[in-house]
Amino acid sequence: MRELGSITTIQPRAAVLRMKEYHPPLGNREGLRLDFNENTLECSPEVLRVLRQIGSEELTKYPERAPIERSVAEHLGLAADQALLTNGVDEAIHVLCQTYLDAGDEMLLPTPTYSMYEVYASATEGRVVAVQAGADFQFPLRRLLDAITPRTKIIAIANPNSPTGSVVSREQILAVVERAPQAAVLVDEAYFHFYGQTVADLIGRVPNLLLARTFSKAYGLAGLRVGVLAGPVEAMQWLRRVISPYSVNSLALACLPAALRDKDYLDWYVGEVLAARADLILALDDLKLQSWPSEANFALVKIGRKHAEFSAAMKRRGVLVRDRSSDPGCDGCVRVTVGTRAQTTSGITTMIEALDEIGWRAGDLAREGDEG
Repeated sequence: MRELGSITTIQPRAAVLRMKEYHPPLGNREGLRLDFNENTLECSPEVLRVLRQIGSEELTKYPERAPIERSVAEHLGLAADQALLTNGVDEAIHVLCQTYLDAGDEMLLPTPTYSMYEVYASATEGRVVAVQAGADFQFPLRRLLDAITPRTKIIAIANPNSPTGSVVSREQILAVVERAPQAAVLVDEAYFHFYGQTVADLIGRVPNLLLARTFSKAYGLAGLRVGVLAGPVEAMQWLRRVISPYSVNSLALACLPAALRDKDYLDWYVGEVLAARADLILALDDLKLQSWPSEANFALVKIGRKHAEFSAAMKRRGVLVRDRSSDPGCDGCVRVTVGTRAQTTSGITTMIEALDEIGWRAGDLAREGDEG
C-alpha cells in the first residue's frame, strides 16, 4: 500500500495493473445502429409478451438458472450437465481464463479477433500469444499449430470471427484440438445463425473442446446479457465451481425460453440479414471499396486514411459504424453491421453521401499503397 498523507490507497494485483483496458464506444447511440453487430431491429414479440407478464414479486427472488439450462442444452442437442448459462459470452471467457490460466500458462489467439479474450486473459498470471492472420484474414492454421507448446492452456477461436467475418473449417478445428490435448479449445459461435455451421455435435466427444453461443445477436437480447458455455461434463464441473451462482438475471432466464420457441421470428430476421449482406457486398463492389468475405452479420470495409472522417460523417447522418483501424492488421478498416434489407439500403445511401463528403475516390487505396 502507498501512503498519501493521511489517506491510504489499496493496490491491486500486478496482473490487474498490467491488464488491457477496454472502453466500448457506447453513449449517444441514437440512429441506425450498424456498429455493434446487435440485432438492429427488435427481439421476438414473444419475448416482449413475457416481459409484460413478469410481476414485481419475481424480482425479489434469486435467479435459478438450472431449469432454463436444461432447455438450452436440449435446444443444442446436449445433456443438461454439458451446458452452463452465463452473463453473456463475456462471462464465459472470464470464467475460462480464471479456471485454466495460471502463472506461466499461455492463451493462443489468432488475430485480429474479439477484444475480450485478451482483456480477461490479461487479468490472470498467464500470457497471451497472438498469431496474426495474413492480409486475406484467413485462419492462420499452420502458424497457430506451430505456436502450440506444453504451456498452451486456452486457444480461443471465434467462428465466424470478428471483426473480419472469416470462418474456420471443422477440419481445421479438429487439427487444433488434436495438436493441443492439454488445452481448452473454445469455439465461440456468437454469429452462428448467419453461418449455419457448428461443432455442437462434437461436445462431449472431443475432451478438450468447448463451445460458446450468445443470445445478443440474432435473438436481440443484448440488453439482458445471456449466453451459454458448453463442454464435456468433467470440464463443466470446474467451470461451475468458478462462476457466480446468480450471474444470469431473472429477466433473462424468463425471456430466453420464449426467444428459443419463436423460430419463425428468428428465421425471418436471419433471412433478412443474409439477403441484406448480399446487397451490401454488391454495393461495396460497385463503390470500389475493398471488403473481405464474411459469414457473419457484418462486413469489414477498407476506407484507408480517411477511416475516422468516414465514421464521423456517417454518424452526423444518423448511421453508426465501428472504426476497427486499431485492430491488428486492420489499419484503415471500418466494420459495418448488417441489419434488415431496408436498413441496409438506407445505410448504403448514407455511405455514398459520407464518402462524397470526405472526398474519397476509388483510386485512393491504390495511391496509399504506392505511397507506403
